[in-house]
Amino acid sequence: MDHEATKGLSFGTIAIHAGVEPEPVTGAIMTPIFQTSTYVQPAVGEPRAGSYDYGRTANPTREALEANIAALEGGTHGIAFASGLAGIEAVVKRLSAGDHVVSEENTYGGTTRMFNHVLSRLGIEFSYVDSRDTQAVADAMRPETKLVHVETPTNPMMRLCDIEAIAALAHDAGALLSVDNTFASPYNQRPLLLGADFTLHSSTKYVNGHSDLIGGLVAVADEGLAEDLYFIRKSTGAVPGPMDCWLTLRGAKTLHVRMERHNENGLAIARWLEDHPRVDRVFYPGLESHEQHELAKRQMSGFTGMVSVDVGTLERAKAFTEHMQLFALAESLGGIESLVNVPALMTHASVPEDRREAMGITPGLVRLSVGIEDIDDLIADLDRVLG
Repeated sequence: MDHEATKGLSFGTIAIHAGVEPEPVTGAIMTPIFQTSTYVQPAVGEPRAGSYDYGRTANPTREALEANIAALEGGTHGIAFASGLAGIEAVVKRLSAGDHVVSEENTYGGTTRMFNHVLSRLGIEFSYVDSRDTQAVADAMRPETKLVHVETPTNPMMRLCDIEAIAALAHDAGALLSVDNTFASPYNQRPLLLGADFTLHSSTKYVNGHSDLIGGLVAVADEGLAEDLYFIRKSTGAVPGPMDCWLTLRGAKTLHVRMERHNENGLAIARWLEDHPRVDRVFYPGLESHEQHELAKRQMSGFTGMVSVDVGTLERAKAFTEHMQLFALAESLGGIESLVNVPALMTHASVPEDRREAMGITPGLVRLSVGIEDIDDLIADLDRVLG
């Protein structure tokens, strides 16, 4: 089903049908895995359908996934990458030496590492702000600022930024806005409809949802930006394999069903933890106690299964995370199974200690990725380790 045909359909119907057509030779209802590196051309310099010459340039399985994520995000083009970081890298590589990026300070640690230790060596400058404060973003803008990059909710502090307001100030300054939408998923939040220019996902997480691949997705609503990203990907080679694209497309078909349970379980556990005497603080935008709860209600339709909780000390965090039965101690998130980790020693270990502490990433902070298991079993697992 093409982009025009999805207009007016509900999210769940789009998730199942967007980008997918019966295979023309056999009528197979599922998109085949086109496991090929090259294509036979009918004449010299004349690829089939205008683009099928080499697997890095085009692949039908990948294109089906790209059409699907574009429709889910309310955009017109999707671009698939080998990882979420590769997608962010491609967005930044549109820039040139001397250009400047304003970034949310509480991004995934790998994003900060790439900005500071890889892309900064190419002459691109980065400034970090707390994007909860829209004025702080405005104050960080320079004449050479070409991009504002945010996560909302952030990893792992569950901070939010006002996407619509930041998109407006970025555009007024001649810059673009990219939003890492990984924690929310398109089911809960669609940044392009709020004015963002790029919405990005580690498709390893909620979009695929089964913890069995690494991938990245970018969606845009502008033809020129799409062409830029296609060219950068073709030129740098960060393409996902067809099997990973097929698995991600399969996962996306059940995104709406899975996210309903993730949202329900996440909120239930956040409320249970908030009332527990051995928990210092819970970070979850669906709680009325979250300082940005009203903003969350305005720009999100659900609050995901990501919950961060401060249990006070590293010793208590280790005791909490290392003796769970259903919550597996592991990095990553967004799968159907529940995971737990200690960000200061795991996902954000590459962030300097002083910056971690300034953002609230204390040694006692624990991040939960609440899966879709039975909620009573998950709460019983938490109750057993918290005592």
